[in-house]
Amino acid sequence: MPEFSYKARDQSGEVVSGVVVAPSENIAYGMLRDKRLFIVSLKERKKRNFLGKFSLGTGVTTKDIVIFSRQLSVMITSSVPIVKALKVLVRQTDNVRLKTILSDVADEVDGGAKLSQALGKYPRVFGNFFIQMVRSAETTGRLDEILDYLANQEEKDYDMKSKTRGALIYPAFIFSSLVMVGALMMMFVLPQITSIFEDTDVELPITTIIFIGMSDILIGYWWLIILILVGIAFGIRAIIKTEIGRRKFDILKIRAPLVGKLFNMLYLARLSRSLSTLLSSGVPLTKSLDIVADVVGNTMYRDLTRATIKKVEGGGSITTEFLKSKYVPLMLSQMMSVGEQSGQLDKILIKVADFYQRELENHLANFSTAIEPLIMIILGVSVGFLVSAIILPLYNLTSAI
Repeated sequence: MPEFSYKARDQSGEVVSGVVVAPSENIAYGMLRDKRLFIVSLKERKKRNFLGKFSLGTGVTTKDIVIFSRQLSVMITSSVPIVKALKVLVRQTDNVRLKTILSDVADEVDGGAKLSQALGKYPRVFGNFFIQMVRSAETTGRLDEILDYLANQEEKDYDMKSKTRGALIYPAFIFSSLVMVGALMMMFVLPQITSIFEDTDVELPITTIIFIGMSDILIGYWWLIILILVGIAFGIRAIIKTEIGRRKFDILKIRAPLVGKLFNMLYLARLSRSLSTLLSSGVPLTKSLDIVADVVGNTMYRDLTRATIKKVEGGGSITTEFLKSKYVPLMLSQMMSVGEQSGQLDKILIKVADFYQRELENHLANFSTAIEPLIMIILGVSVGFLVSAIILPLYNLTSAI
């Protein structure tokens, strides 16, 4: 639906600006007039190219949500009416997509809707966890506390994901660089040297013969190789979108050498922290588990959590399914059992979440330290292969002369 930027004057004469979503300019004009605004200017916004945003299709980043939550919490704590607070945030935010969403949310709340209902229109932006927390806060009257708490939780979760991603970027960058340098050398450097070898009777090492064969394939069929790689990438993406493919991919992540333990701790920390937060906010256990199933981000733990819901609804213990799973450490199941029996499950889970977060940070530090020698070995082998394939034949040629 089109977005229209506007400038207008309210009843007090103050100039206000924002974005309104409407099917046409006339309807947008009427919507603003219904708010008793005197229109100064109204024009349609042009849609930006999706490549200009790196926010996975929503146009709103985690950082935007954190800032929104914290600022709204501060204003509510200062007794600013929620509608006025939302309109202030509309003017303050620089993200056009979020500005549009907040403008609509403010209109919904101004029309009598609850904040959770208005936010519920945008589940991909705020997420089920965020919306449910706001809904529980509305019933307990602790909206300012919950919003600040949500901002903290979003920051912690984002920090964990960033650290895990950052630890994997370095080896991926080194490997990609090696592949690119090797391909460039085989396509542009090696063919010039090969012509020298062809005019002599110098016996070529096996590494040189392999290099020359790979060079011929790259030069003659580079377009086919690119098509195959693109096809594989799209094929993998299509498979991951299926339920079976996603499940296999998620299992691979937590079983993979070196990085599997990192992913496992990330999911366990997220599961524990999210469940603790929901329970401490008064959300029923089964509803909390249902929300956590979608929040945790791994189909293995999603299915495990949903199986736990059935057990709890049937009068069973929350730990029954967790004890059966080989992907859940015994410590987590035992701690959950203690929390369930003592009636302090939320407090126990937050301690578990803090434990796994510290363990994740320690493993990330150890991973970064351990990966450096491995990268040096790969670089050494690559350089050795390159020397034996190119430098050694040249040395033999000069010796023969």
